[in-house]
Amino acid sequence: MLENLKKEMLELASAEKAKVSSWFFKTGKGQYGEGDVFLGLTVPEQRLIAKKYVDLPFPDIKKLLDSKYHEHRLTGLLILVKRYEKANDEKEKKQIIDFYLKSRRAVNNWDLVDLSAPRMLGEYLYGKDKAILYKFAYSQNLWERRIAVLATFWFISKGKFEDSLKIAKLLVTDQHDLIHKAVGWMLREIGKRDEKELIKFLDKHYKKMPRTMLRYSIERLGEKKKKHYMKR
Repeated sequence: MLENLKKEMLELASAEKAKVSSWFFKTGKGQYGEGDVFLGLTVPEQRLIAKKYVDLPFPDIKKLLDSKYHEHRLTGLLILVKRYEKANDEKEKKQIIDFYLKSRRAVNNWDLVDLSAPRMLGEYLYGKDKAILYKFAYSQNLWERRIAVLATFWFISKGKFEDSLKIAKLLVTDQHDLIHKAVGWMLREIGKRDEKELIKFLDKHYKKMPRTMLRYSIERLGEKKKKHYMKR
């Protein structure tokens, strides 16, 4: 089964797309995706393969997640997401989440985080203890911090902002651009649903927010409010 999956991916591989992806996901020396290797598949292509191989055994998913190829890891994660969504009970969901968390070293670029954390970890933790997200928010690992932020998108979609705002506060002076973007994005999503909550957060923190984070968070505000916050 796994060999057939890899064969299908190889047949769709494109050297030209792989080159573009290597640039786009910053794989050069010293960049956040340093050393990552691409086959050159699109996300829609990988979604179709994941749907076809949704019953791939966990040991084979682990092999995908351990692969040097970015698309193998993403397809493995997309399989997990699909399996999580069709899980029949809490026990099965927990098994998938435990596997995801144990394999999180494979979740090592922003697309891998963004396409897995909200729909699995976020959904699972909704209504549960969220201590692990705060642990990740304090992590030295960039991707764990991004998981902490992106998982809260599920809470935001349900109209619950408390944990998103607390984690945003913890990361408001983070040094990495990918965290600036992630936090700004979640703040913007809160503002779409409750502008007063966003304004309350901005009034307390906007003077120390990195410019990218601030710009993302105020994207949907009126011009007058945007100018007020950007002037600082």
